Amino acid sequence: MKQAPVLKDEQVKRLLKTTRITRHSARNRLVIVFSSYVGLRACEIASLKVGDVVDGEGNIKDTVLLTKYMTKGNSANSVYLSEFVKKEIKKYLESNTERLVILKSPLIYSQQRTGGHFSSQTLQVLFKTLYSNVGINASSHSGRRKFITDLSEKGVSVRVIQELARHRDLATTQRYIDVSVDKLRNAVNLVGI
Repeated sequence: MKQAPVLKDEQVKRLLKTTRITRHSARNRLVIVFSSYVGLRACEIASLKVGDVVDGEGNIKDTVLLTKYMTKGNSANSVYLSEFVKKEIKKYLESNTERLVILKSPLIYSQQRTGGHFSSQTLQVLFKTLYSNVGINASSHSGRRKFITDLSEKGVSVRVIQELARHRDLATTQRYIDVSVDKLRNAVNLVGI
């Protein structure tokens, strides 16, 4: 099966910049952030409720608990949020105060669907549209592959990456990590006298 292309840093920056001119700019920005900087799948992003990321006192949580109904593998998992991502969530919530006050409300809302939530498929279409707007041929999984590859490039242990990616099999995680000619050259230049 062909892998989704890995987004490059400059592509994500361009995406985030371009979301400013889209109709639902804050929502679209957060979708890109969740994919590229948390490694969430489209089905996981679509299933998030406000209460999954905010506690009862209005504070952004450090850890999001995904129930087995929210994940691809029907297995509950924890997702850890960086300070950058927590700030992005806070900005998003502040820009949508009227819509996102109920903890059981969908976090990522859709104007098109009854109940206001995206399905996994409609969120994948949103990804395609956002990518197409900036001339990127990618899929909803491309941000996830970027997240996993970035961790690898920063020297994070593949076992830690496996846990953060929520993969059962280490071989699956290894397939997600992109290897390029530049990375190979940089690796051999690390060895020498």
